[in-house]
Parts: sequence; C-alpha cells; structure tokens
Amino acid sequence: MPLTIAEVKTVSPFGFKSDKSWDELFAVASAAGDIVSIHTDPRWGGSFDLIKKAKSLTEKPVLAKGIHADESDIAQAAAAGADFILVVGRVPVISQTITPEILAKCIIEPNTLAELVEFAKNLVITRMVWNARDLATGGMKTETFAQARAAFKGWLCQASHISTIADIREGADAVLVGEKLEGFVESVQHGSSML
Repeated sequence: MPLTIAEVKTVSPFGFKSDKSWDELFAVASAAGDIVSIHTDPRWGGSFDLIKKAKSLTEKPVLAKGIHADESDIAQAAAAGADFILVVGRVPVISQTITPEILAKCIIEPNTLAELVEFAKNLVITRMVWNARDLATGGMKTETFAQARAAFKGWLCQASHISTIADIREGADAVLVGEKLEGFVESVQHGSSML
C-alpha cells in the first residue's frame, strides 16, 4: 500500500463543499493519513494559519497544499511549519527566500506531461505529484498516471479521483485523497480485513 496523504478539504472552486467542519475533516485525515495535507489557498478553504493549527494537533508530517505561485508563499508555508510544500507548475530556485532546506521540502506538481518531462531533468527534484484533475478546467486530464510514471522514475504521488483502494494505480509511491477520504478509508479497512 502506498503512503496515504490525507487531505483536509472543506471546499473547492470546482463545486465541492463538505458537510463537515475543518476540525471534523482534520480528525479523519489525522487518523487515516501517513501525511496530513492542509490547504493554504482560500479557494480550497485554506490558509497558512491552518498549517500552524495542524502542526499543533498532530505529530504526523504536514503537507502545505496550494499553488504557491510565488516564492513568498513557499517561504510562508515553511515558516508555518510545513514538512512538505506542494508547488504547482514550476520548480522553485534557490535564492535568499528559498534555501536548499526549503527546496528539499518541495513536491512539484506539473500541469502537463511535457512539464513533468522537463522537471524530471532537474536533478534536485526527487518528488512529484501527478494530479488527474486539470486545475484550469476542473475536468480530467487526458494524460494518465501511467504516462507520468513512465516519464519520471522518482517518488510519484497519484492525486484526484481516488475513491477506493481500487483506484490506486500501479507504481504510485503515495496517494493524495481529499473529497472522497472517508470512503477511501472504509475501502482500506475492508481491504485489510479481507487479507
């Protein structure tokens, strides 16, 4: 079983709205995940203060989940205590703001397979996320996890459209589960009891 990155997601800009509070969702994520994913972007119900809150509530590693389009966003996530920081569509460079220690916490999410191939040439990048959702439209990408896995030999996390353990693709080192977390957890428990 790959690592489970359990996401606390209250809303999304694509129409999702949970009927549970952040605290209720955090309790599920903290119990179920190897890593707890906390949004920093308000469009997904997040903030940097929620990273600090999560760090005070769990000893598990915390992923700051967001686009993090600016170096200051990455630095703010690190200052809030994030163990890992998702960065979408680019590879940060070492600077006064981004130290080698902060860069080592970054997990890169390419928007396209072409971006993944380009990012994979960067020897600093050891962890990436392949998100099945196109963040521009909210729909499914036509490029697949299998294509991403073939193009990148490092640590690769599968994200979006994961409802049960049956949705986990071969070669995934981790799965990031959000909207369907409770059902996923139930499927893991049932799958374990069948072994």
